Amino acid sequence: MKYVLRPVSALLASAVLLMNACNQKAGNQETNNSPTDTQTTTTAKDVKLPARANFQKTIDGKQTDLFMLKNKNNLQVAITNYGGRVVSLLVPDKTGELTDVSIGFDNVEDYAEGADTYFGATIGRYGNRIAKGKFTLDGKEYTLATNNNENHLHGGNKGFSRVVWAAKQVDDKTLELTYLAKDMEEGYPGNLNVKVTYTLTDENELKVSYQATTDKATVVNLTNHTFFNLNGEGSGDVLGHQLQINADRYNPVDATLIPTGIESVANTPFDFRQSTAIGARIKDQHQQLTYGNGYDHNYVLNGDGKDMKLAATVTGDKSGITMEIRTQEPGIQLYSGNFMESGHTLKTGSKDDFRTAFCLETQHFPDSPNQPAFPSTVLRPGQTYSTTTVHTFSAK
Repeated sequence: MKYVLRPVSALLASAVLLMNACNQKAGNQETNNSPTDTQTTTTAKDVKLPARANFQKTIDGKQTDLFMLKNKNNLQVAITNYGGRVVSLLVPDKTGELTDVSIGFDNVEDYAEGADTYFGATIGRYGNRIAKGKFTLDGKEYTLATNNNENHLHGGNKGFSRVVWAAKQVDDKTLELTYLAKDMEEGYPGNLNVKVTYTLTDENELKVSYQATTDKATVVNLTNHTFFNLNGEGSGDVLGHQLQINADRYNPVDATLIPTGIESVANTPFDFRQSTAIGARIKDQHQQLTYGNGYDHNYVLNGDGKDMKLAATVTGDKSGITMEIRTQEPGIQLYSGNFMESGHTLKTGSKDDFRTAFCLETQHFPDSPNQPAFPSTVLRPGQTYSTTTVHTFSAK
């Protein structure tokens, strides 16, 4: 699967977010931007959030925009309702200077035009792959787009990453996004009402909460696809980042990245039970690392799949920024930027060079609708899909 990134290069000495309260309604978007209307002012390092005006466009007859969240510790997040994407995420490093740890563009056109990079996007109706673009539910076979070689990937040709979500800014720390995926959209059954809530807490947590209901049996697997570089965009590759994943098992895959079962990580390059550099064993000759020459695999997290649990901890080797990920999901996908090909210019003017970002996508397992041994992704009328993932940031 092709992913593109952009390392976030700059560090900030101090950034001040100035905002004007306003209420705006346009298209299907409801906006209540209290102190979140303007971009961060430039600091000595000249690092700032993208300009809001660069995201105020009309796409598919609906209004796009950029929303800013900020907490008392000066963590700042910029999110666009085009694809429900995290555009920028400013976090203090070990010296106290802000670093944008999220890869992305500084305008909505770069997200909307060309091949979808999935940078920062909300992914659905089904995150990751479904083999051959087919699954059977209640005796009926459904056919989906095969947009990743012979397989279906991240919801299809458009998915949730290329639609305009209705947006409501609750306050300067909370943004609600909603979308109705209609029956048979991208081949999936059921009218699916989806709500994604981004919350930035004063404990330096970015919470992403998902809810969905349907009027017909369907499959659902939502995730966020932020590309991270904890040293900052433009700072080089991520191979020196120290990674720990709380998983004793993972899904080996075939040549098209469809899982072939569940195996132990012991004595394999997939063992991140102890903190290890992402690049420490990435070139090991191992049958599961031949495709893309890197990681693009789901880990089976330890613990009950329904409970909030520590999934992964990552630390930038230069910035000292640490990100802990807790989730209610049973799995997490590690992607090491294998398909980044320097084809895009990012916020800082740098390119999305090979392995200059990584992804850790909390999720149910790839191809679950075709693999009964995996946790079910079926959602039925009367049920509510509900799951939360929390990213907590610190530095030392």
